[in-house]
Amino acid sequence: MRLWIGLYLPRLPLDVFSPHWSAEAAIVVLESERVLAASALALAGGVRAGMRRGGVLMLLPAARLHERAPAREAAALQAVAMALLQYTPQVTLAEEASLLMDVGASLRLFGGVRALCRRIRASLRALGFVVQLSCAPTARGAWLLARGGAGHALGMASLKRRLDRLPAALPLPARPFATWFDGIGCVSLGQLRRLPRPGLQRRCGAALLAVLDAAYGMTAELFDWIAAPTTFQARLELFDRVEQADALLAGAHSLLLQMTGWLCAHQLAVGRIVLLLEHERGRVARAPTVLDIILAEPTWRDEHLVRLLRERLGSLTLEAHVIGLVLEAPEVQAMAMPSESLFPEPGGNEQDQWRMLELLVARLGPDNVLQAAPRADYRPELANRWVPVRRARGKAQQAQMQLPPDVLSLPRPAWLLAKPVALLMRDHRPFYGSPLRMASTPERIEAGWWSQAQTRDYFIAQGQDHAHYWVYRERIAGADGDSAPRWFLHGLFG
Repeated sequence: MRLWIGLYLPRLPLDVFSPHWSAEAAIVVLESERVLAASALALAGGVRAGMRRGGVLMLLPAARLHERAPAREAAALQAVAMALLQYTPQVTLAEEASLLMDVGASLRLFGGVRALCRRIRASLRALGFVVQLSCAPTARGAWLLARGGAGHALGMASLKRRLDRLPAALPLPARPFATWFDGIGCVSLGQLRRLPRPGLQRRCGAALLAVLDAAYGMTAELFDWIAAPTTFQARLELFDRVEQADALLAGAHSLLLQMTGWLCAHQLAVGRIVLLLEHERGRVARAPTVLDIILAEPTWRDEHLVRLLRERLGSLTLEAHVIGLVLEAPEVQAMAMPSESLFPEPGGNEQDQWRMLELLVARLGPDNVLQAAPRADYRPELANRWVPVRRARGKAQQAQMQLPPDVLSLPRPAWLLAKPVALLMRDHRPFYGSPLRMASTPERIEAGWWSQAQTRDYFIAQGQDHAHYWVYRERIAGADGDSAPRWFLHGLFG
């Protein structure tokens, strides 16, 4: 199924200057000394499109006036396109602050066209933009529906009906002839298509017929798709100085959405992100505050990264005002798609568990969340140590590579005592609440000759209550002269 989504951003000039904070101030964007766009607060104060600068200052003396900056608008549109790459690799820029997406191959992945449209709208809201969205079987048809706010059309018959009701002057090549169309009573695209083609071409040119043919599916369309850069770095200049770190989350989320699109475009997963909080420039310049987040499990989704940043920003105290954000992805690797199990684990998969630990690290600090990491040592007391959880995984894999495979398969108790407990002997058998019966063959450990020598035979013992214990017998007599080897309890099985 071939399906296109058209997105028109009617408030792009305003949102370039005031992402996420436009509702908190009276902001006005001017072009040629006349109002081009205004925030909700400015509109409530009486500002209207086309009003002169003097009229705005008379109504709202405290209004913030900005000149339109086409370069910044283009950069903002490019940032939106980068974020949309997470839904399809076929995204292209169109006229008048709009984009086109070929999503036919993405419908099944995202659960259908309705679910996909909801996700796209949510992404645009997180980026700080208002969007008019439409779906159509043709790219030019999707653009016309989005530009005219005419909704969705999933089939060609529905598309033709909706296009026929749009204004005749809506296509760009038709706008210079809007007066002529009104004079002859041609007010809709349906009426425009019924005009004689040779005469329409002589009067309006071939470009108008080409647009109509493309919109109604009569000719093929070719586009230049947006190509993601080889490395990722995104910057956001904040509308005002920010004093509270948690107020930066909305801006950081918009940068994460751009990174998500970049990762999906290159089929990569990020293992480490760096968020730079830029402070004042000039004579009072300060070095940026760096938030370095190392992930235990590489990811390419923004939901988990947003939770991590929320925790980090919530516990951060800013030493100076923040005027800009920069996001970098210095460590990436090939994306490994998760496999769905027929019988999923009740506690979640391994990725879910690592994400929970990362949230604890972000909230409590890296030195306050520890995990046992195995070491390449045969002695049970020294077989592991407590390290920060984000380093435990690498140390565990390194230690497992150094140990022989047969050692890794040996049974070990769930609870290892901090200090072995000496056992009594009754009827030549170790005693711990009841006589213990050996339930396994011995495992001999001889190690530590360079520091703490150990020569022990370990057994799995069973008591009369059927509880299992991990006990060992010393192979060398004690230093007190007792010739009989002693028995010790070292661990308990669950």
